[in-house]
Amino acid sequence: MTSAALFAALCLAAATSASAATPVETHGALHVEGSRVLDQHGKPVALAGPSFFWSNTGWGQEKFYNANAVKTFATDWHASIVRAAMGVDAKGGFLQDPANEKRVETLVDAAIANGVYVIIDWHSHHAEQYSDQAVAFFQRMAKKYGRTPNVIYELYNEPLKDVSWSQTIKPYADKVIGAIRAIDPDNLIVVGTPTWSQDVDLAAADPLKGPNLLYSLHFYAGTHKQFLRDKADVAMSKGAPLFVTEWGSVDADGNGAVDVAETRRWQDYLRAHCLSQAQWAVSDRKEGASLFKPGTSGTGPWTDNDLTDSGKLLREILKNWNTQCQ
Repeated sequence: MTSAALFAALCLAAATSASAATPVETHGALHVEGSRVLDQHGKPVALAGPSFFWSNTGWGQEKFYNANAVKTFATDWHASIVRAAMGVDAKGGFLQDPANEKRVETLVDAAIANGVYVIIDWHSHHAEQYSDQAVAFFQRMAKKYGRTPNVIYELYNEPLKDVSWSQTIKPYADKVIGAIRAIDPDNLIVVGTPTWSQDVDLAAADPLKGPNLLYSLHFYAGTHKQFLRDKADVAMSKGAPLFVTEWGSVDADGNGAVDVAETRRWQDYLRAHCLSQAQWAVSDRKEGASLFKPGTSGTGPWTDNDLTDSGKLLREILKNWNTQCQ
């Protein structure tokens, strides 16, 4: 290739890169029809990206709650969504330190700036105990961000095993949904389900009423295998739209080796059913689920040497993920 031809090719590549549409530019405002999420063109869409770790003050992972980290995930990893997991009631969480809300806003602002979607997650195992605080928080979020297509609200991270869907979670969700919908009538809202967001079949049997509502399905590949996909099949057969707001390639306790084979089975399943996903977790804690090795910079960009096996696998998945389903 001549130098002139090489220069022309580089210019074309630069122009193509500069003009590439962001996920939000491509898909716009999302909505639910039946059990699927559709974009502004009425086409099914599946988003993919990372979930940030608990935002709690003093836990050491709040260092990742910055605009540069979001930009790196969007531009280098090709993420189409990020999840801001705002710790609520645990030590250092929002109820103790309102700085957690600012951390969420930092991620949301960065997601908007980079044209990706963002989940605002009320990250608690006991959300029904703080319904008034949840209402006030999501009202603030809806007032600030409800006019943007980027934002997705997640009202309850992981209800525990013995928490009733119909008697506890659903009434809580109805209360918070009502508060959001009075301000933001149409952005997606996701609600956690019993047993750490696994019992989606129970929610499907007694569904929420209203537009653009979904149910959280969480899995960890080392622990949750075909039995959980069977539960998801039951839920979707009843018309329940699902959103995998959290998953891991390791065991459910966040440790263990990466289960590559089962992770790929899950990825095939998500693709086949056009389900969106956010992997746990943007963290450098010494545990299997962390994307980064201990001591990694919170701002990025990151090299291969910074990544754990979980991080390398997620980056591969994201770089090969197509948000537009067939």
